[in-house]
Amino acid sequence: MYDLNEEKERVILVAVCTDDIKDTEISLDELAELAKTAGAEVVGRVIQNREGIHPGYYVGTGKTEEIKELAEETNADSILCDDELSPAQMKNLEADLNLRVLDRTLIILEIFAMRARSAEGKLQVELAQQKYRLSHLVGMHKELSRLGGGIGTRGPGEKKLEVDRRAINSRISRLKEEIDEVKKNREVTRSKRSASVIPMVAIVGYTNAGKSTLLNRLTDAGVLEENALFATLDPTTRSYVMKNHREVLFTDTVGFINKLPHHLVDAFKSTFEEAKYADIIVHVADASDENLDRKMAVVYDTMQKLDICDKPIITIFNKTDLLLEEVTVKDLKADEYLRASIKFDKNLDNLEEALEKVISKSNVSYEIVLSYADTKKLSILQKNGNVETCDYLEDGIHVKGVAPRSILNGLEL
Repeated sequence: MYDLNEEKERVILVAVCTDDIKDTEISLDELAELAKTAGAEVVGRVIQNREGIHPGYYVGTGKTEEIKELAEETNADSILCDDELSPAQMKNLEADLNLRVLDRTLIILEIFAMRARSAEGKLQVELAQQKYRLSHLVGMHKELSRLGGGIGTRGPGEKKLEVDRRAINSRISRLKEEIDEVKKNREVTRSKRSASVIPMVAIVGYTNAGKSTLLNRLTDAGVLEENALFATLDPTTRSYVMKNHREVLFTDTVGFINKLPHHLVDAFKSTFEEAKYADIIVHVADASDENLDRKMAVVYDTMQKLDICDKPIITIFNKTDLLLEEVTVKDLKADEYLRASIKFDKNLDNLEEALEKVISKSNVSYEIVLSYADTKKLSILQKNGNVETCDYLEDGIHVKGVAPRSILNGLEL
């Protein structure tokens, strides 16, 4: 993997437009932000309109001459392509341009490696890196030298490629075993949360929309807040008590992004599952972003891939202090939506109202008899629902009322 922080890379961004030029320009703007986050300096941009991506060179062979001239003019060190390149494309471009060639996946992996703090996060990042290396091993070696034969070996020896492939596969297997262990511990933690019948709220959204800021404002979690892509990677869960004394657990999750590499989706599946096991999704969207609709579409598409769209969704349109009052923002896919400015604690009280509405919608009626040894369950029902009648009779405590379905399921009633 390349470490862009060792020196300030001067990069040229390259993209192929096969459909809408506006979408390509937006994607390239985001790639520029990724490059900046990784510590690189963007010195040029090239977009080529083509019916399809060139299988051997990404861009057309004629376009490489234009890129080479631009690189000489700008004294560029590298080119950064807006899609994941095949080994052949990377090798051919490097040979023709005599420049280092990076792609979108590589730059995101670099940022994730910089940002990971927890042991699990570091394992997941390395797993994604090793998978990327394995898929790009052919073409990374300019010389497929053979390791010399001798006593104890057969034939002329093994190709270095084969040795590297075996070493990477071995490391991937070991990383998966370590991540499985971490996953078991996470599942134990989740089961404990489920047993506590406290509603779980997962905060999701496009990267840099304000998710960590929301968690900090609500719970004083102390999570890093930074105006940069993927400022935080590791999920943080904190308790929050609403004004009606109902307790909920908020969990921050990894930010979504367009063209999120499948290596990372696979590697961070256990992190994304925090949203999958939540009772409610709070979707934070940057209302001041001119590409708001596109980014919201990416979030919903990612949630669809992760099978978490079946949850009640509350959308917070953040940074509305930067909008005129008459500007309307809506999310018709959400159960509730509201305007807010999280940084300045503006309208966050409306989030409690929205949460209460969503929780109330899941209320179901119940009529049960509890043993006198189950007074703890009665206390939970009183705290998290509406107990209409409670009669202490000879055969037990007769309770009638309404409560969220998740509470009743958690109590196994």
